[in-house]
Amino acid sequence: MKAPRHTYAQATPYDTPWTGSERVRTQLWEWCWTVFCRWTPKPANAWRLLWLRVFGAKLTGHPFVHPRARVTHPWNLTMLDRACLGDRAHAYALGQIELREGCTVAQEAYLCTGTHDFSSPTLALQTAPIVIGPQAFVGLRAIVLPGVTVGRGAVVGAGAVVTNNVAEDAKVAGNPARPLP
Repeated sequence: MKAPRHTYAQATPYDTPWTGSERVRTQLWEWCWTVFCRWTPKPANAWRLLWLRVFGAKLTGHPFVHPRARVTHPWNLTMLDRACLGDRAHAYALGQIELREGCTVAQEAYLCTGTHDFSSPTLALQTAPIVIGPQAFVGLRAIVLPGVTVGRGAVVGAGAVVTNNVAEDAKVAGNPARPLP
């Protein structure tokens, strides 16, 4: 069962659901990541984690965030020990994203917690959390959509589009992602 969605009130499709202070905070975060982190060498992980913590990320143990990874709203990110966000991976964290112990989100993978209510004339923003379970692997350029949980030890193949939960130890691939034999 997928996680429930939160729908934001918007009067028109052109209205932002974010307050002015939230927009300023987001811009400040993007500036800080670009200036202080994006250029750093891979061994400077502790420095990048410090900046993520300053902006509210919940980090435990020793997670790894590649300098070219992108996190849009770090206050919605939780990473546990040895979780890895790879080169150019994108955590589009409009809602909560939790990366559990030892999981890997590989190069250019996209974790997207936001969508829209297409049945509404205002196309209201909807968010739902994403959870990547312990020791799970999300492959190169895979896309995980809002409300999805990838179970413990599961493998999401390269380029897969995950629209539903992935069971523990399952292997999925394709668009939409389907179990492999």
